[in-house]
Amino acid sequence: MDILEEIVAHKRQEVDEWKSLLSMRRLYEMTEPMLENPVPSMSKALKESDTGIISEFKRKSPSKGWIHKDAKASFVPKTYQDSGATALSILTDIQYFGGYDEFVQDARATGVTIPILYKNFIVDDYQLLQARHCGASAVLLIAADLTLEECRHLLHSAHELGLEVLLEMHSESELDYAELEPDMCGINNRNLGTFITDVQNSFRLAEKLPADAVKVSESGISEPSTVRQLRQAGFNGFLMGERFMKEDDPGKALADFIKELTV
Repeated sequence: MDILEEIVAHKRQEVDEWKSLLSMRRLYEMTEPMLENPVPSMSKALKESDTGIISEFKRKSPSKGWIHKDAKASFVPKTYQDSGATALSILTDIQYFGGYDEFVQDARATGVTIPILYKNFIVDDYQLLQARHCGASAVLLIAADLTLEECRHLLHSAHELGLEVLLEMHSESELDYAELEPDMCGINNRNLGTFITDVQNSFRLAEKLPADAVKVSESGISEPSTVRQLRQAGFNGFLMGERFMKEDDPGKALADFIKELTV
């Protein structure tokens, strides 16, 4: 069992535990009043942005351990917004990434108004309700986690809740998932089984995605020159976590990056 299989197996157990504590019916009742208030569109923000930086609030990872254990969701996401982030990604997986749904709520409570991606390993409709309830704009669906039919179902359910979908693929064999027409197509440069990262993965797969897709390159991006090259290759968004989170002041690191990017 590689790490992705391990995470997904644990996630299914976790969802069952949540359901035993708070039923899906009750969670929907808690979330339903929020459906009248639309959340900001992540795909629209990326299409209109000159930079497309999706700054990630990521305290921990299975491969690196703690990256920034003391980082506060009541502080860092707002500094990302103030520093020019187009959108945010917030890790909400507890076991492997040290994240919580409350991190999204904390970010919104401090005045974050830009789109927020609920970053987790989604395998059940219950998690979509969790994402909408905590204030996210979009959810991540990972092709490697789901069958084509499971992905189609979750994409439809997300849209019914007013959530957009970033559909993540990391190999040519998964590109048929793009036919589901998600709001955004993501190419992960990190192999989720081996953790090997190669930004060239985005360049290899970009031309094989639908021409009109909102394209997002994920992981392993550390230099402004790489963002420029990826934009020329057709990408609209650039998801970056460790590049900023490893610094004492992630918001300042982002501001410095954008300044260099836009020179």
